[in-house]
Amino acid sequence: MKRIWPALVLLAVLAAALAWWAWPKNPPPIRIGVLHSLTGTMAVSERPLIDAVRLAVEEINASGGLLGRPVEMVIADGKSDDVVFTAEAERLITQEKVSVLFACWTSSCRNAVRPVVERHGNLMFYPVQYEGLEQSPNIYYTGSVPNQQIMPGTRWALENMGKRAYLLGSDYIYPRVANRIVRDIAAANDSEVLAERYLPLGETDFTAVISELRTLKPDVVFNNLNGDSNLHFFRALFDAGLGNLAIVSFSLAEDEAKAIGAAAFHPRHYAVWDYFQSQTGDINQRFVAAFRARFGAQRVTSSPVVAAYVGVHLWAQGVRSAETVMPETVNSAVSRQSFPGPAGIVVFDRSSRHLWKPVQVGHARADGQFDRVWNFGDALRPRPFPDYRPRYDWIKAVENVKERP
Repeated sequence: MKRIWPALVLLAVLAAALAWWAWPKNPPPIRIGVLHSLTGTMAVSERPLIDAVRLAVEEINASGGLLGRPVEMVIADGKSDDVVFTAEAERLITQEKVSVLFACWTSSCRNAVRPVVERHGNLMFYPVQYEGLEQSPNIYYTGSVPNQQIMPGTRWALENMGKRAYLLGSDYIYPRVANRIVRDIAAANDSEVLAERYLPLGETDFTAVISELRTLKPDVVFNNLNGDSNLHFFRALFDAGLGNLAIVSFSLAEDEAKAIGAAAFHPRHYAVWDYFQSQTGDINQRFVAAFRARFGAQRVTSSPVVAAYVGVHLWAQGVRSAETVMPETVNSAVSRQSFPGPAGIVVFDRSSRHLWKPVQVGHARADGQFDRVWNFGDALRPRPFPDYRPRYDWIKAVENVKERP
């Protein structure tokens, strides 16, 4: 027996040494998919979201990564095309083996990608304010929904600008549903919608819109244009000398305002968001400084940038809590997370998978920043389906938009 023990000990030592030698010295990275438009009409809005994800990933890696592994971004260009987004989501999940997607801006894009994510049981974070009317078991929504943006912003505008409204939007799901909500609020507030106009994404010719605005002279224009169409609209307003018109935008933030430039600055332009770069607070000041230090002193932050950034950190906290990157396990862990973000502490409403959010109105400055002129105060609980209509009515409204030729 005494002769056996030394042999057993030697075998154990050899086995441990072999295991240590065979163990990977550089553990494989955790791969995440980042799917946004690097080209096309939506690139001006979506490119900054990739940088927001990158900043969060670099912060996570600088603190040791996740589960002893680094996080690696796999970036894909959706090319402002829903068909491309669908194909790239499939490729990222099945071929690149990503553990999560951070993806999309437009609702038509999200609706194209969602079935892919759900079919594969993967996980996605959607970082943009939108029309609501959706809940997916595989998506976390870090942007605002109507009761956190469109509804209070519309009421504020009708009370402060006047009762005669003109509705303008890009021709897809979000602007059309958003404007239905604006119409409902206008009707409830004894206001009049003078006209409702839609143009294709990427539209550059606003001649007819400018002519109609000259004729109708609305008190307020509710702007739901997306992407670089905003640049052409505001330049057309400037060239037409229509600085007396009040414009309230729901999809135009600091990046788009910066791209428009001082030469097309509109003196009565307002935007409604949960966050503006100009707001005070130590956390926001550190975030803005870090973003500029990493990507350039001329860069700006915005609500979508912040939503993309906090989404990565919330997912990372879910991974640490779940002690795995498996999407189905992380999925349930994320809903219990909170994070001290640049706009304040964010926390998910577990029943809807959307974040509690504040709401505020900002007045545009010539330098592309916004000065806050109104805020609701407390963070609002997300209500993806506005409760003044039955849920089936909202679902039907979305289906009708999707079925349009």
